[in-house]
Amino acid sequence: METAHDEPSGAAAAPPWWRDAVFYQVYVRSFADSDGDGVGDLEGIRSRLGYLELLGVDALWLTPFFTSPMADHGYDVADPRDVDPLFGDLAAFDRLVAEAHEHGIRVTIDLVPNHTSDQHPWFAAALRGGPERARYHFRPGRGAGGELPPNNWTSVFGGPAWTRSPDGEWYLHLFAPQQPDLNWDDSDVRADLVRTLRFWLDRGVDGFRVDVAHGMAKAPGLPDLDPAVVPVLTGAHAHPVEDPRFDNDEVHDIHRMIRQVVDRYADTVTVGEIWVQTDERFARYVRPDELHLGFNFKLALTAFDADSVRRAIDNSLAAVAATGAPPTWTLSNHDVERHVTRYGGGETGTRRARAMALVQLALPGVVFLYNGEELGLPNVDLPDWALQDPIHEHTGGRERGRDGCRVPMPWEGGGPTFGFSTGDRSWLPMPSDWASFTVESQLEDPGSVLSLYRHALEVRKTVEAFDGEELEWYGAPPGCFAFRRKGGGLICALNTSDAPVPLPPGEVLLASGPVTSSDLPPETAVWLV
Repeated sequence: METAHDEPSGAAAAPPWWRDAVFYQVYVRSFADSDGDGVGDLEGIRSRLGYLELLGVDALWLTPFFTSPMADHGYDVADPRDVDPLFGDLAAFDRLVAEAHEHGIRVTIDLVPNHTSDQHPWFAAALRGGPERARYHFRPGRGAGGELPPNNWTSVFGGPAWTRSPDGEWYLHLFAPQQPDLNWDDSDVRADLVRTLRFWLDRGVDGFRVDVAHGMAKAPGLPDLDPAVVPVLTGAHAHPVEDPRFDNDEVHDIHRMIRQVVDRYADTVTVGEIWVQTDERFARYVRPDELHLGFNFKLALTAFDADSVRRAIDNSLAAVAATGAPPTWTLSNHDVERHVTRYGGGETGTRRARAMALVQLALPGVVFLYNGEELGLPNVDLPDWALQDPIHEHTGGRERGRDGCRVPMPWEGGGPTFGFSTGDRSWLPMPSDWASFTVESQLEDPGSVLSLYRHALEVRKTVEAFDGEELEWYGAPPGCFAFRRKGGGLICALNTSDAPVPLPPGEVLLASGPVTSSDLPPETAVWLV
């Protein structure tokens, strides 16, 4: 029923829970495996809810666990209203949601509306020439006998965005050929999404992260790409130019439709994965009647450099300033190289990642953490035989893909699975030297990355200095910055230079590394009041 989340009548209005929440992204395959098959599952997540409560996060974001042949590890959905047996069943999902709520943790799930699996019943019927063909983008080819694709669009995963069907027509897939794009001009497609939204909301979910939120509507007529820009478009998130495949105006009607459904369930949230050219285009997705939040990649694409980080913060705040939506902040996720590695790896990368954790958690708005970043996990350079990302396959090995940031969580003990699985293998191999990264080894170590995150999350929740949604910048030496939360008075300072700098005045609340009473060392951040 649609009132499952309604507030009691007469309840005082309060800011939405998600406005300054810390979301924890669980890549379901890689979090915890309860049945020994080497792949994470819903019961595995449920068994670790106590850890997540101890960590101090407010909400989970679960990557797809729906029925799927796993050509793209769940992002090719064959049934959006059921659980793939690899991950459990609907009863396991219901237990997970209920127990998460008992732990005070909300649950949001992935929504994959841009495409289906080629094993979806609709697509099987479309290939047979049924009326379901109108739910996808089928077109006759060009050239003699239709031997050429209908246009020159490329797939994000490499190669052409068209595959020829047995009857000679071609179908569009902006990702893998096993992921045919849906036609959002079709009323059946829209009606089915409404059914999916209601299905999961009625089961108690607290919201959705919308995959490829900028991609559902294609430019009318599917015009050719400018040949001059085609070579720069391949890559998981390469949309550097005007691109008729993505960010077309009609997509906003779809988001308004989603919002109308979600708003009938109190305390729910929508988060869009948005890759667009400009801040102005980004802001359109988080207007009051569209997405509540836009997933912001600016920090995740920024080097460890004070000036670059400050520009990313300023641009992020400016992008949502006129919309009423809070900013969001992320350093890593399942599509992006882990930031310990991006920042140089080893001790250097870890030291810089610790500093950026304090910067991220000091900012106003919503924070997204990716499972394992609270352990300081690096990207893993996997051997070719272990790679499973379709990007690696469809680029002919030119791109390594995203497997390196998806290696499973190390929980306790030793290899080969470090407590991730009850069996002796994991779907991606785990490095044999990860014993020092386990939750077990870090939990009682006050100097560990995990202890830093736990302390920072506790302070963020309980200290009034974090109040307020505006920042004020201080003057700072080259290679440094300092800002103050105007509503509460927290000061966060970052030194990315190679020399110590004077600390701003105030009492130290928390530091990413050792600090003196007067100096902030290189590659260190600090909170002061």
